[in-house]
Amino acid sequence: MHIFIKPAVLTNCKKCGKPVMPHTICRYCGYYKDREFIDVLGKLSKKEKKLREREMKTAQKEQKTPTRAGGQKPLTMEELSKK
Repeated sequence: MHIFIKPAVLTNCKKCGKPVMPHTICRYCGYYKDREFIDVLGKLSKKEKKLREREMKTAQKEQKTPTRAGGQKPLTMEELSKK
């Protein structure tokens, strides 16, 4: 009874947001700690490369955009001054 399997612990990649094992290079974008180690896009065709770049850009925009509780749009300056 002392032998058991632990569930995998995953974190999100800072660059693309995909789940990744801790302390490993992301297989989707090739980045680790904000540095590119593997040129993942170099091995893809032109169509796949464009699609992957679009997905990575949208994932970065979603991560950088601060939102209110409940996933609503970010507060404007007017709304902030009212509070």
